[in-house]
Amino acid sequence: MDTTRLKHHVDTFWNDAILPSITEYIRIPNKSPAFDSKWVEHGYMEDAVRLMEAWAREQLGTFPGATLEVVRLPGRTPLIFMEIPSDHGGDAKDTVLLYGHLDKQPEMKGWAEDLGPWKPVLKGDKLYGRGGADDGYAIYAFLCALRGMAEQKVPRARCVIMIEACEESGSYDLPFYVDHLKARIGDPSLVVCLDSGCGDWDRLWLTTSLRGIASGTLTVRVLTEGVHSGDASGVVPSSFRLMRGLLSRLEDEATGEIKLQDLYVQIPPQRIEQAKDAAKVLGNSVYDRFPFAGTTKPMASELGDLVLNRTWRPQLAIIGMDGYPPPGDAGNVLLPYSTASLSLRTPPTLDGAAAVQTIKKALEADPPNGCEVTFEGKGGQSGWHAPPLAPWLEKAVTEASQQAFGKPVAYMGEGGTIPFMGMLGEKFPRTQFVITGVLGPHANAHGPNEFLHIPTGKRVTEAVVHMLVAHHHRPRR
Repeated sequence: MDTTRLKHHVDTFWNDAILPSITEYIRIPNKSPAFDSKWVEHGYMEDAVRLMEAWAREQLGTFPGATLEVVRLPGRTPLIFMEIPSDHGGDAKDTVLLYGHLDKQPEMKGWAEDLGPWKPVLKGDKLYGRGGADDGYAIYAFLCALRGMAEQKVPRARCVIMIEACEESGSYDLPFYVDHLKARIGDPSLVVCLDSGCGDWDRLWLTTSLRGIASGTLTVRVLTEGVHSGDASGVVPSSFRLMRGLLSRLEDEATGEIKLQDLYVQIPPQRIEQAKDAAKVLGNSVYDRFPFAGTTKPMASELGDLVLNRTWRPQLAIIGMDGYPPPGDAGNVLLPYSTASLSLRTPPTLDGAAAVQTIKKALEADPPNGCEVTFEGKGGQSGWHAPPLAPWLEKAVTEASQQAFGKPVAYMGEGGTIPFMGMLGEKFPRTQFVITGVLGPHANAHGPNEFLHIPTGKRVTEAVVHMLVAHHHRPRR
């Protein structure tokens, strides 16, 4: 394969075919169902599906026999499903599964004055707006890679592309589609997912693990209605104070360390060493890529510990509160209840459902002052721990990083959750996985000023080609 020709194809295709379409995709506020209960009525999800479907159909003419179907199970979000036969002597009975998603996180406040979640803005080599990097670019990158191979008549195996619309809500629809399409998916020997992060822009980063999540809503109720704070304080306990005490059952308020030992696992020695290696590559960018306010310091001084904190150790975040008016509207009222949305990230190998029950038991036992305490778990998502790389794949990702980026590959776990990976790991235990992505320093997925780093998108696309080539040439038993 002519790598110079490949680079030219990827660069041209991204500039001429991908960027115009993904710009339109960013304009569509197709929030995931968890954040838009009326997603069917609003029609934004359908708009995004139509945009990507039309664009993909234009590309499929390159591949004889290729098919695209928008699969719709009753009451569920749609799924774009493509089957692309093997090409130029590739194995027709072998399958590579290529995965991405098209749903988005909600707007969030804090965008720069000239930016916005549904306002695509190109600044230099960055395309700002919600969903471009997480994970709208995936379908475009996959088809760009496959077209680059076809252009040079490079052999490859059969490919299946799945683009779901429920990932940001926990992929609760996806198991039904995987079962529904099981026969058409086949038995993939390689899965490639482009929905992850990268420690820097200088190399290919392979995701070795993903944390799970145990989330739910904690409510502490002390009254049936609000009362005058001057009359009641000192008699009626504050629901906020009681909640603060309950949260201390989970988390050390001084250090942030989770107290419940059942939420920990033994970290594999290889992952500890990889965390140390990643920390050496990243240096202070392990923490200074985040927009710290004032003199806020990170939660550990050792860089390797910070990497392990965000990849293998449980961590709690309070992501929402209810029961309180905005400060400007606050009267002298002792409020009847406090509600907090808890998001506890769990180690990759911990059972997510069991983690939810552990949290529920700890919070609801022995309510302070006899108050009403409820923890409504939203269901846990288990994480994912990559199986060992086959020698051919380890060599392939090393060469792919050198060819596309000019630097060696790096390995690191990621703190987020991709439910599809755990699901596939269970259904296809012998499958090899490549999880990577373009969410690098300050890319800020889910937050304000999210952007797609275009050069990295191009290089990741090149890397996919090199991996598919290696997959075709791998040793067979």
